[in-house]
Formats: sequence, C-alpha cells, structure tokens
Amino acid sequence: MIEGCQEVSDFGRAAEWTAALARWCAKQPGLVPYTGQCAVHRGQLMALTGAWPQALEEFDAAVRRYQAAGTSEAVGLALNERGDVLRRLGEYAAAEDCYEEASGHGYEPQPGLALLWLARGRTRAALAAVGRLLEERTDPVNRSRLLPAAIEVLVEAGEHDQATPLTGELDRVAAEFGCAALRARAAYAAGLVQLTTGDPAGALPYLRKSVQAWQGLGCPCEIARCQVLLGRALRALGDEDSAVAELKAAVATFDKLGAKPSHRDAEQLLRPTLPDGLTAREAEVLGLVASGRSNLQIAEALVLSEKTVARHLSNIFTKIGVTSRTAAAAYAFEHGLA
Repeated sequence: MIEGCQEVSDFGRAAEWTAALARWCAKQPGLVPYTGQCAVHRGQLMALTGAWPQALEEFDAAVRRYQAAGTSEAVGLALNERGDVLRRLGEYAAAEDCYEEASGHGYEPQPGLALLWLARGRTRAALAAVGRLLEERTDPVNRSRLLPAAIEVLVEAGEHDQATPLTGELDRVAAEFGCAALRARAAYAAGLVQLTTGDPAGALPYLRKSVQAWQGLGCPCEIARCQVLLGRALRALGDEDSAVAELKAAVATFDKLGAKPSHRDAEQLLRPTLPDGLTAREAEVLGLVASGRSNLQIAEALVLSEKTVARHLSNIFTKIGVTSRTAAAAYAFEHGLA
C-alpha cells in the first residue's frame, strides 16, 4: 500500500500507512526486511518535507537492514533515495556514487541520475537518458514519476516542442490520479514551459496553484522552486519589487535546507543586472558622468587614466545609443545608475 501511494505521489496516505507500519515494526524487531521498508518510507517522507539529514540517516539504516536480509534490489532503492537527497544538497560526487551503487544492486537510478547529469552540465547525456526512458516507460504510474524530471531536462536543453505536449500528459495523469503532489508537479511543469516559451503572464496561475498545493503538503523546497519561477515571471512582467520578494523567500528557504545549488542559482537572480550590456566599471563611469564630473575628475575618483575613462565613455555611448554627456546622464537617471 505504501509503495503504491509513493508511486502515484499520494503522500498523505503514504504518511498514514508509514506511521502504522512503524508502530507494527516496533513490536516485531526480528522482521528485518520490514524494518528496512519502514526506514525507507520514513526517509522518503522526511526528504519531501526538507528534513534531509534525518532522511539520510533513515536511508543508511535501510541499507544496513536490507543488506542483513539479503534483499539486493531493495538496497538499490534505498541508495537511489539517498542519492536524490545528496543531489539536492549539492553533494554531486557522493550522489553519483549512490546512484552507481544502486545500479550495481539492480535498481535503475532514474530519473535522478539524469537530473544529476543536468546539474553537472552534461545536458546531452541527460537528454539521451530521458528520451530513452520516455520510450520505455509507457504505463501511467511510471510516466507520472518520470514526466516532471523529463520536462525539466527538455526545457533546459531548449527542446520546448517536446516538453509542451508532455505537460498536457502530466496534467491528465495528475487529474486522473487525484493526488495533490502530482497536481502540484503538473502545475509547476506547465508554469515552467509557459515561462520559458515567452509567456510569463500565462505561467503565473500555474505557479501559484503549485505553491498552494505544496504549502498544503508542507514541502518547503518545492515551494521555493516555485518561488524562483514566480520571481522570474514577475520580473519579466516588470514587477521587480514582487519578483525580489519571491526570490528572497526562495533564497532563505534554500539556505535553511542546505540546498547549495538552488541557493546559488536563486541568489544569482537577486544580483542587480545592468542594462544594455554595461559592465560594472562602465556603470560606475556613467554614474559619475551623471553627477557632473569631468573625465579628469572621474579618472581621479576611479584611479584610472583619462585615456581609459575616454575609452569607457566611447563604449558606453555606443551601448546605450547616445552621443552626448547630457543624454548619457539622462539615461543614468532613468535607469537608476546615478
């Protein structure tokens, strides 16, 4: 029952049955395989709610118990789950070791391994893996577990034509299964595709629906992932203050969870971006021009030669499309650089 709930992302029922199994296992200490199952399922629920150190402890316990019971493929399952947590923590080498060991026990560590390859810049390998998995896994249950990751890989690889119909399939499967987490994943995937195909306004309802569902399930990492996309969509629509609020909330959550790669990427989005390809030094020079300083005064302030300042000004004028210091100063004020 628990495995069935996990397969269709029915985490509410999975939690209820896991608690019942834990109580039963406590009274049956000699039944090692069941205590291994109990550890795996507890770890899965902990991973979902962001209790990653505790989840890793449970998966380690499951590996030991399954090894004692001689159930090799079950060991692979526990190692795969451990790899998924380590991947989110940014412990890529350790995650790859877990996936490799899981494979050695007869358990295919997918789509987690494809997501790891994507995170490590091996986009082509990730794309080939999900392409093969989409051909192999045809039943709705396996598709429901594969599609969210496959859509992420396809979007990252720029294969939007392939990703778009898969969001529709995932939405239909989620509606048929009726599980909150799967509906949340379907909404996230739809929002991701809408955003990356140039429709940030169309992405917002999907992403807000996903946030609401994940909040109901108490899944902070998934909420933060949605907030990153919300921030990007709001920024694209010109609502910078709202975008920053969403991104700051995501950064704080990722920092608390220890999700280093996600934290780094979200924090990068909070760093100010300069218009028209201006460099940081050019923005400094432009700001000083707007304050009324001469080339000599700018050179003294920035410890540069007048020739270097003149070269910066020439580049600035070309980039922002102006021909005078007055127009450059107006541009600086308009774009908040002065």
